Amino acid sequence: MGLLSGATDAIRRRGSDASHTSGPPGSPDRGQAPDGKPDDVEILDKEEGSVLSAMISQLRIGMDLSKITFPTFVLEPRSMLERITDFMAHPELMFKAGQIQDPKQRLLQVTALILAGWHIKPKGLIRYNPVLGEFFRCTYTYEDGSEGFFIAEQVSHHPPISAFFYTSPQNGVVVTGELKPKSKFLGNSVATIMEGENRVRLLDRPEDGEYTLTMPNMFARGILFGKMMLELGDSTAVTCPATHYSCDIEWKTKGWISGGYNAIAGHVRGPEGSAGEITGHWDGLMEFKDKGGKKQTLFDATRAQVRPKTVLPEDQQEANESRRQWADLTAAIKASDMDAATEAKAKVEDGQREMARRRESSGQTHQQRFFQPVGDKWMPKLNLDQLSKDPAELLRAVKEFIFADSSTAQQPPSATSRPARSNTGASQASGLSAQNQPISPVDSSRHATTASIASQDSFASATSDLPIRETAPGPPAGPLMTHPPTQY
Repeated sequence: MGLLSGATDAIRRRGSDASHTSGPPGSPDRGQAPDGKPDDVEILDKEEGSVLSAMISQLRIGMDLSKITFPTFVLEPRSMLERITDFMAHPELMFKAGQIQDPKQRLLQVTALILAGWHIKPKGLIRYNPVLGEFFRCTYTYEDGSEGFFIAEQVSHHPPISAFFYTSPQNGVVVTGELKPKSKFLGNSVATIMEGENRVRLLDRPEDGEYTLTMPNMFARGILFGKMMLELGDSTAVTCPATHYSCDIEWKTKGWISGGYNAIAGHVRGPEGSAGEITGHWDGLMEFKDKGGKKQTLFDATRAQVRPKTVLPEDQQEANESRRQWADLTAAIKASDMDAATEAKAKVEDGQREMARRRESSGQTHQQRFFQPVGDKWMPKLNLDQLSKDPAELLRAVKEFIFADSSTAQQPPSATSRPARSNTGASQASGLSAQNQPISPVDSSRHATTASIASQDSFASATSDLPIRETAPGPPAGPLMTHPPTQY
């Protein structure tokens, strides 16, 4: 708490614009990525910068930051589990993609998903590190009345692993994946290496198997001096082995002298070699140009409308749901009360350490609630191969899987319906009364085990009469592997 005693002023924000045009033929900048528009930048107040500099002076270049606690004034006021939903902000880009006959166009539809998830401006550069057993769930309602469902869970703390699952049954899309971020100190920057992958399945095209997408790395620049800002860098890939189509994307960072912000460049390949190129900026227009020179827009961030997500009110959430888990910290950051923010953050982390000590002393291990390890991947405890291909039946099964533990099992939150308060819903599951008592540390390992059993029993009874039909491939073949005990 003393670390932040002088850092009480809010972080000032400002954006800067730059031209999107490249130089004329023959100019020195010709061939360089055209200048883009940098992400929103953070300008630290003098006292905050001094505090941060004093802390970072203890670090060494290349050091792993997984055990370093950053000052709260550089935090984005939400959990990393909720941050993952940004990548699902435009799933309509691949809705009905399975009905497209051209395999190249199907790959481009899926590629657009990874390109479209980064333009949402962060408020702060570093998200809360989720605690073990924390989860975030939400629903989406689209213009045609169809729905989408998302669940993410922190399945491991050391190393940090966030597993996630999204589906829109009526639109024939399933996304699974895991995120394994690793942070390193690079001097005036902090790099977050985004290990893990997204796996997309088009339910109308089971012969395609899985599309695998990797993610760019994130760089928080200017943490010691200059403008504090976010950049994306390095390369990612989108592959579909079944169709022999793939796409390699380079996320370009701005050079010291030349180059622009937020530029990308990609190459699409098919069974017969090169199929075209992708160019643009991840915060602007991104286009595909085929070998004949014909262009098509993949995504235009300047015109995009982010689809809002609907989340249960905090007083109806369980104690370890992200927004409720971090409610005090979020409120303090938004109020620019750094002392209160530091205290709130420490309260959650100390509670997790105490639960870890209890598990160790009793010989117990943490039990994941929504996901299970399958090889080196984390898959939802929902056998996708055994689910009906019928959208209505799949919709019912997904609702039951994500919300079976609460009063919202039959009617999860949506833009048009608000779940009623119930004494038998999420509040009882988390040991809280209907009067919404203050949050206190709860042994999430014990709670998660009980809730998982209840959810699985409810799910089994709800889906036992569903016919088994062909659908997209499920988890990789092979036996379940025992995941090593998670240590805090």
